[in-house]
Amino acid sequence: MYAVLSGAAVLLYFTAAWLLWRRLLHRSDASPRPALSLALAGALIHSAALAQSMVIPEGINLGFSNATSLITAIIVALFVLTAWFVPVENLGILLLPLAAITQLIDALLPMGMKVEQVITPGLALHILLSLLAYALLTLAAAQALLLSAQEHQLHSRRPGGLIRALPPLETMERLLFGLILVGFVVQTLALVTGWVVSVDLLAQHLIHKTVLAVTAWVVFALLLLGHWRLGWRGRTAVRWTLAGFFFLFLSYFGSKYVLEIILGR
Repeated sequence: MYAVLSGAAVLLYFTAAWLLWRRLLHRSDASPRPALSLALAGALIHSAALAQSMVIPEGINLGFSNATSLITAIIVALFVLTAWFVPVENLGILLLPLAAITQLIDALLPMGMKVEQVITPGLALHILLSLLAYALLTLAAAQALLLSAQEHQLHSRRPGGLIRALPPLETMERLLFGLILVGFVVQTLALVTGWVVSVDLLAQHLIHKTVLAVTAWVVFALLLLGHWRLGWRGRTAVRWTLAGFFFLFLSYFGSKYVLEIILGR
């Protein structure tokens, strides 16, 4: 059943991405909601498959593959919720194939086993906030990539159809900073709850993860401050967004991969 559910989720993700790509390519005014509905169905089936993989007799398996797949499912769900009300549906062209590939790898080549036997309310809140922060800032990173491509075409001598297909540059930047601001607030709450529930950072091998997460937080804080006080935008905003996301990526996936897959802890 797990393989069937995973295959269905992958198919729905790729179909939704193809519909969004065709809509962008032809600069269609058709509603993106059919594609978003397919993506949401994919996320629900994806979650059902994850429930079978994560819930084991010993507890909750939050190993590398499961954790990665869980985050992508949350990213897709959050993307659909956002795109239903805000014109960010083109992010699905980047995010949905990534979610499909992640789930495919999790189904075919599962990696890592980390069983949490007891999850306290504080730890559950920290995990939830961390996943939401990562999902929001992943959306921001994808938005930054689209903004970069749009700005590149705008400044080229032969601009393509991307400029006409995407919302105006000002709208794209406003959406970018909206995602960053919300993600930054949630990340702040995640860091605070993390300090409360992590009694011994060294014993839990969390010090490097914490340093990287705080570095990402500082980068996003400086970006928001620079935008507010100095008017940072355009390429500067894109570079800082991707830099912050890079540290955030390392803080979770990099440290988790090294600890679980390479060191076997």
